[in-house]
Amino acid sequence: MSSYDVIIIGSGPGGYVCAIRCAQLGLKTAVVEGRETLGGTCLNVGCIPSKAMLHATHMLHEAEHNFAEMGLKGKSPSVDWKQMLAYKDKTISQNTGGIEFLFKKNKIDWLKGWGSIPEVGKVKVGDETHEAKHIIIASGSEAASIPGAEVEIDEKIVVTSTGALELGKVPGEMIVVGGGVIGLELGSVYSRLGTKVTVVEYLDAVTPGADGEVAKQFQKLLKKQGLDFVMGAAVNKVETNGNKATVSYKLRKDDSDHELKADVVLVATGRKPYVEGLGLEALGIEMTKRGQIAVKDGFETSVKGIYAIGDVIEGPMLAHKAEDEGTAIAEMLAGQKPHINYGLIPGVIYTAPEVASVGETEETLKEKGHAYKVGKFPFMGNARAKAVFQGEGFVKMLADKETDRILGCHIIGPGAGDLIHEICVAMEFGAAAEDVARTCHAHPTYSEAVREAALACGDGAIHV
Repeated sequence: MSSYDVIIIGSGPGGYVCAIRCAQLGLKTAVVEGRETLGGTCLNVGCIPSKAMLHATHMLHEAEHNFAEMGLKGKSPSVDWKQMLAYKDKTISQNTGGIEFLFKKNKIDWLKGWGSIPEVGKVKVGDETHEAKHIIIASGSEAASIPGAEVEIDEKIVVTSTGALELGKVPGEMIVVGGGVIGLELGSVYSRLGTKVTVVEYLDAVTPGADGEVAKQFQKLLKKQGLDFVMGAAVNKVETNGNKATVSYKLRKDDSDHELKADVVLVATGRKPYVEGLGLEALGIEMTKRGQIAVKDGFETSVKGIYAIGDVIEGPMLAHKAEDEGTAIAEMLAGQKPHINYGLIPGVIYTAPEVASVGETEETLKEKGHAYKVGKFPFMGNARAKAVFQGEGFVKMLADKETDRILGCHIIGPGAGDLIHEICVAMEFGAAAEDVARTCHAHPTYSEAVREAALACGDGAIHV
């Protein structure tokens, strides 16, 4: 029987980052993982492969729509679907292989197999049981089906994000159920490949929880790119008939019934914690009403010595949130006192244009009765963005009306996922919009649009 200071169940971003940090701090560490490769959903069938596909199809879009104007003449490239999938798979293997290398470098044991916790201080993997002073559950999440609907997912015609990344061919028509991050990213991929994509969303706006103005502009731009939208639609059935699928839904505004048919239906209605087979009920571990593991400050569950991080606990299901929690729990176990500012976890959608946000929205500030001011700048006023055909979108900064302290920022435009972090750092240190406005930004860069939005919180932007 092997004995460890820490055993982590799951090797996704939360689990592997936690393991590396534990090892760096001198804790003898092992990670339980049943996949053939490390990295969890994110690296194998989520964040990383989807970004590879987004990049490939964005390059196709550039070739088809912008190359000629730049003087790059010639026949538009054709799509070799098998090669594109091979590129995606190579990207996966490079990243998962990198995690395996880091495990070896940091002397972390990979306990291969699916784990369970038969009793406090013990983890069973296959026929072997291992001891640990601390057990951390980082088992992640899985795709959730449509609430209250009849759906049978076969990952061929009716697919989750996993199946959508390995379809046998590019479909002629696709229905995406869910207008959130996953649905819009993958819908965007297939739309660029020539698929007729229709997004069916229960609410009246895409990307629930986003700044309302950003969501409206985002949907407008996606429609311009060819995606169709059916809003306010409650899906009650998804069924297959031969090589086709039918989505039945009811419009909330008038209670009318409708149907749509397509070659593929992507069910992208969110994710749920994956805790199957861990033995949590027998241990008496407390769960939330939403099926998450309940934790106290310090990530400890209701059972002493067992902790949980990432998608299995409350909070946004984001890889970087899980990574921060993995680092924090490792440092706590080593006697340090880390802190996570949950109000400053950015969210990003990796379409073109990208969408990124952090902090408060106008809607949340109004709900709180918090007096604020808005600084807004369009990318059409940014020289770099115009030069690369990405002048659509804007930066919107929200600051306290009296103190000028930054309360939130929302960006739709080129490189938004990278630009948002300037504001994350600024907010972490309590900066005012004027602090950003008075900081020199290199020209020509997209980041100048962030500075201009900060200027707009004061006397006004320059280039508008």
